[in-house]
Amino acid sequence: MAERTSTLTESLNEAPLGLFHFRALLTAGMGFFTDAYDLFIIGTALVLIKQVWHPHAWQLGLVSSTALIAAFVGAFVFGRLADLYGRKRVYGIEAALMAVAAILSAFSPNIMWLIVFRFILGIGIGGDYPVSAVLMSEYANTKDRGKLVGGVFSMQAAGLVAGPVVALVILATGANPDIAWRIMLGLGALPALAVIYLRRKMPESPRYLSRVKGETAKAARQTAEYSQATVVGSAAQETRVQARLSRYALTLLGTAGTWFVFDYAYYGNSISTPLILKMVAPAATTITSVAWTLIIFAVAAVPGYILAFSTMDRIGHRRLQLIGFSVMGLAFLAIGVVPNLTHVLVPFLLVYGLSYFFAEFGPNTTTFVLSAELFPVNLRTTGHGLSAGIAKVGAFIGVFVFPILAGTLGLSGTLTITFVFAMAGIGLTLLLPEPAGRSLEEVSGEETGHPPARVRGVS
Repeated sequence: MAERTSTLTESLNEAPLGLFHFRALLTAGMGFFTDAYDLFIIGTALVLIKQVWHPHAWQLGLVSSTALIAAFVGAFVFGRLADLYGRKRVYGIEAALMAVAAILSAFSPNIMWLIVFRFILGIGIGGDYPVSAVLMSEYANTKDRGKLVGGVFSMQAAGLVAGPVVALVILATGANPDIAWRIMLGLGALPALAVIYLRRKMPESPRYLSRVKGETAKAARQTAEYSQATVVGSAAQETRVQARLSRYALTLLGTAGTWFVFDYAYYGNSISTPLILKMVAPAATTITSVAWTLIIFAVAAVPGYILAFSTMDRIGHRRLQLIGFSVMGLAFLAIGVVPNLTHVLVPFLLVYGLSYFFAEFGPNTTTFVLSAELFPVNLRTTGHGLSAGIAKVGAFIGVFVFPILAGTLGLSGTLTITFVFAMAGIGLTLLLPEPAGRSLEEVSGEETGHPPARVRGVS
């Protein structure tokens, strides 16, 4: 009896971890490095912009948050377009938007133009979320999918660290503040241009070509070439998927809801970290505050990212999210209720750093991964884009209101509210299944067009 030939999808699911997986990870991850650098460098740049332009508080709020609300637009639009026309076709457009907007931001003549250019930048950033995540998940094998998609997201750690490093180097030269912040923002164009180059060499998602467009033979040929014959699946026609989004409403509530409450907490704190440290240690110089920010990111955040993507396939993607929300929330509660904790620098940094570690070793990574797994292939970037976009509305709210809340409720009261958001994240996570160790096709219910019973939160 002739040995059965694996389908293309089965070959992708069963493929050993190989060089082509890491090529895809680098290509998608460079986009996330750019996203993180552009989003978080603005927190440091604002310290200098305040010295130069003396803007109103509402203008500062818009500069720091407008890219986030624009990311909602970009994630939704590009996510839907990638399901309609293909992942690769829209992949370079959003990277080009990021490059152009970073350069324009550096040459802003006034604060209002800076807000406009940051909005354009945010559209590109938002568009990168669903396409990068889904392209990696659709190349990944079942065993290592969390590691690979989480690895893409963990490139954010490099962007987080790069921002303060760049700022410290520029500030150490004694550069004029009006020149320094422009260089910081303009440098965001360099990794975006690298992204455009890398993505030209990456073929279309094989699962999308085969199961949405019906071009299995083409997908099999391109995958064999890209993987250097590591993945060789049958060119026989596979089942075309035509699932409807309305049947995934509960899944969307879980992915978008958890991401929304997390981003409210995370971006409000992260972008405002220099402000937070100024409140804890008012006498600190700008360089000292930036250095403390770098230490928090390097010592607490980076190890959290690394541990998350390297262990989540063993721990479980949903389980890791529950752990992260729990410890992160308790750290915020401690800051909020322990007397004088916000007035003693070292204890504050320890607890604040703990919250950062479990944000990365938890929902900051897992919300990105889960949204790339739980939707069927014809709706995958749409579902991820909606989740990421709604999350960025939460981020916008967090960034915009954090300085206002901190000024009225103090740091303790503000972080107590953040604890409540973390607890809401735990409840919403329980709506989701555990996808670790299960194929994309199984966990999304592609064959039937709606989530199977176990994917509706029962398992």
